[in-house]
Amino acid sequence: MTEPTHDATLPRADFLPVMKERGFFKQCTDEATLTELLATEPVTGYIGFDPTADSLHIGSMVPIMGLLHLQRHGHRPIAIAGGGTAMVGDPSGKTELRKMMTLEQIDANLVGIKAQIAHFVDFGDGTADGRLDGLMVNNADWLKDWGYLDFLREIGRHFSINVMLSRESVKQRLETGMSFIEFNYMILQAYDFMMLNRDHGCRLQMGGDDQWGNIVSGIDLTRRMNRQEVYGLTFPLIATASGEKMGKTAAGAVWLDAKRTSPYDFFQYWINVDDRDVERFLKLYTLLPMDEVAKLAALQGADIRDAKRRLAFEVTRALHGEQAATEAENAAAVLFGGGGGGEGSIPSSSRPAVVLAGDGLPLIDALADAGLAKSKGEARRLIRQGGIKVNGASIEDEMHALGPADVRDGRIALQAGKKRHHHILIEE
Repeated sequence: MTEPTHDATLPRADFLPVMKERGFFKQCTDEATLTELLATEPVTGYIGFDPTADSLHIGSMVPIMGLLHLQRHGHRPIAIAGGGTAMVGDPSGKTELRKMMTLEQIDANLVGIKAQIAHFVDFGDGTADGRLDGLMVNNADWLKDWGYLDFLREIGRHFSINVMLSRESVKQRLETGMSFIEFNYMILQAYDFMMLNRDHGCRLQMGGDDQWGNIVSGIDLTRRMNRQEVYGLTFPLIATASGEKMGKTAAGAVWLDAKRTSPYDFFQYWINVDDRDVERFLKLYTLLPMDEVAKLAALQGADIRDAKRRLAFEVTRALHGEQAATEAENAAAVLFGGGGGGEGSIPSSSRPAVVLAGDGLPLIDALADAGLAKSKGEARRLIRQGGIKVNGASIEDEMHALGPADVRDGRIALQAGKKRHHHILIEE
């Protein structure tokens, strides 16, 4: 695991201006009062993360960077792993009820998620360099032991059905159908804010703009139950310039776990972003100074690839460490620049040379085994569509078999589409 890298603590009052400058700011409740509060004292703020898998994906990186900026400016970040709310399911931005998970599945997922957030946020004992250590909590700790009738009497009475129905996240789902269990999610998230305020002095909740209704509900509940003013800040929902969902590729989601998405593939995702997204992503996903961002964003034509390489290196280094980022960069140079070394960062597998003898190794088998195709049927379709290369040469014969003549420097380089690579290392 990499260690979070921070500069010396920045002025507390600069937090909101920096969030605006770097593109994190969408909406804020009572901005003037929050600005004054941030300037006068350390503020505890939180963001919730959904443990529906044992890894977050890059769609979660904007909120993670939000916590990082909060900590860099001398405030205290809290990450909630929604072990309790995950048993209900957030309807925001969803079109259908998702699969229910067991407590055991959720607990297993929380382990990986905390480790990933810890690459960016300092969770420690005491303080270091004037920064307040972050905190990771699980809302199952205060939700799972509630009795249904008790919760309705103590908490549910503070919520108006009319107000809940007016929230955008609810209105959108009412068109396609919303279960009663999902309708309760807003109450549970509001209760989280109230509990964090009561137990940890939390005054700020942040999240994507689809969370606005849930955040406002939490502010209202905290005001009613704790008699304290708290605040909300939302980030824009990030999509690519082409309108695609952030982190979505032909191969699926881009995960933060190196076992799900290798550092090389993670690096390549950023190398291949749309030219129009480079400046925005440098602001959001790196800590590069704004003057340096401006210089990189000014690059035109073929030079824009230098800006993409810097973006890819900085984001990969933050998540996977300096060595992994360097290896991924070198591996990209091998494939696209003709350089040497770096093969170890490209996803690879080993095969004995004997499998290439005789009739050889069917290409469709090699693609499926390498994970470049989900099945042999998909491998055949990719070949027929011209989407497969062996050692840089297109292969359009679905009956093609790999043989000794395909070995280059002890390996066979497979490529699916423009971005996915796999090397078969041949062992004599």
